[in-house]
Amino acid sequence: MDGHALPGLRGVDHIGFTVPDLDAASEFLIHVLGCEYMYSIGPFERSDDWMQQHMNLRPGTVMRELRFFRCGGQAVFEVFAYEALERREQVPLNSDIGGHHVALYVEDLDAAVAYLRARAVHVLGEPTTSSGPSQGQRWVYFLAPWGMQFELVSYPQGKAYDKGTWTVRSPRE
Repeated sequence: MDGHALPGLRGVDHIGFTVPDLDAASEFLIHVLGCEYMYSIGPFERSDDWMQQHMNLRPGTVMRELRFFRCGGQAVFEVFAYEALERREQVPLNSDIGGHHVALYVEDLDAAVAYLRARAVHVLGEPTTSSGPSQGQRWVYFLAPWGMQFELVSYPQGKAYDKGTWTVRSPRE
């Protein structure tokens, strides 16, 4: 170890996100994406500053319920329903500070896009073919019913950087 890595890092454990309607989000995650419901916890409420100190939440925030889902046999989604005195309702764009998306790998991108469109999911444009180090990949974004951005990616033959056909460079080069 060269001192430039988090000691013991093994990978991503889960992805947490907050939704406006936990039942509607569960319906989408289970019946559209095919996630497996695992379990729920909550409510969780503290009258002291624990939530602020440990989770960067404003005083008075209540975590009403938290549901866990497994997606594709790997990723775990931790989906929150909060009650807060103040909160932003606008979903961030990828270009916003804190903007984000969740990318899901699929074997057949065209079949996955057709599946989403048949279920009236808002797919953003048509699949895009990557170039450069990501050559071999195709991708497309879509929106969950609450506006959160997801991405489908597929590279069944691998990407250029994995095949040794692209020279990996430092981000500063």
